[in-house]
Amino acid sequence: MPTRAGHVVGTRALPAVTVHSAPLVLPISGPPVENGAVAIRGDRVLRVGARHEIEASYPGAALVHWPGMITPGLIDAHLRLDRAFTPAFAHGVTAVAGVAGDLDTASAFGATGMGGVTYLETRCADEGTWEREGRDQLITAIREVDHPGAVGIAAHSPDPMVMEDLAILSRTFGLRLHIELGRHPVAFLDEVGALSPGCHVAVSRPLDEADRKLLRTRGTAVAISSPFAVEGLLGGGDLVAFGTRTGGDPLAAACMLVRDGSPGEHDDLDRLLVEAVTAGGARALGMAEGPHRLGCLGQGSRADFAVFAVEADEQTAYTALLHEGPGRCVATFTGGRPRWRLDEGTETADGGAAGNTGDAGDGGDGEVRRLA
Repeated sequence: MPTRAGHVVGTRALPAVTVHSAPLVLPISGPPVENGAVAIRGDRVLRVGARHEIEASYPGAALVHWPGMITPGLIDAHLRLDRAFTPAFAHGVTAVAGVAGDLDTASAFGATGMGGVTYLETRCADEGTWEREGRDQLITAIREVDHPGAVGIAAHSPDPMVMEDLAILSRTFGLRLHIELGRHPVAFLDEVGALSPGCHVAVSRPLDEADRKLLRTRGTAVAISSPFAVEGLLGGGDLVAFGTRTGGDPLAAACMLVRDGSPGEHDDLDRLLVEAVTAGGARALGMAEGPHRLGCLGQGSRADFAVFAVEADEQTAYTALLHEGPGRCVATFTGGRPRWRLDEGTETADGGAAGNTGDAGDGGDGEVRRLA
């Protein structure tokens, strides 16, 4: 039975509802909504739609109105982490595929509040070393990493037996697998059983049609980490995401492809690129389906979203975001909690600092707070 925010169910009260609205909402999983809104309770999206309908459906909600457009959080599908890692909340990034070379780096990343998957890297050189110590070290690391989020394996070994065992381990533990294609040919990865929907690869060079077809057949997503790699990947049915490798703005990286003219001619190229940095990234991380899904805004999805100071309508939404969005993010939220706001210039890991919408609407009295 539906219950108003604040009504006690058993011994616990449901979190209050917050309605974020903007001149345009771009949910990705559905058409753009002019004068739209997103209703959020806790860390989940309740509903997306026209602002007047959403606000009427939740009369006790806190109301927050933003300029520009609300979009799903961006996803960086290939990023090498270090202990000095700074989350790219200022670019609207809410989740990453982060490759960590040691436990300390993985644990430090887990404390940032950034979502996604942390991949523990193994570079074991040969089968003998792997059998003596490598396998046990990796299994111990998987169990001991101080990390609240998902953990995967970054498989980087020249030995085919080690790579085959890593693929088996990933399936045994139910972990995602991530591989840089510059280290291994696609056919080699298929032979050792690494390619599957549970794996995504990062590419920095063009792939021939045979490689692209094999990746499509195996359901393996491709994270483009260089403009040179995009040839043949867009509009052909490939599962495409973007990775910055060193951090930064994946939307800006996607926009560069259009300026360079490298992807070829596609009538809906702008839409394809925006989808790659949102829903495509979620598919690469195995987080595009089910409750708490990423890369889109819809009923039941995780409340990860960004606000961009970009003016657009339903017809120009994707083009405007791609070409005008880089550098114009004004706020970023993960799990419904504020992580960064332009006017505060602050990144928070606990959601209790700058721009906390728990104060918006003055405790749910319906007052609209306009946040620049």
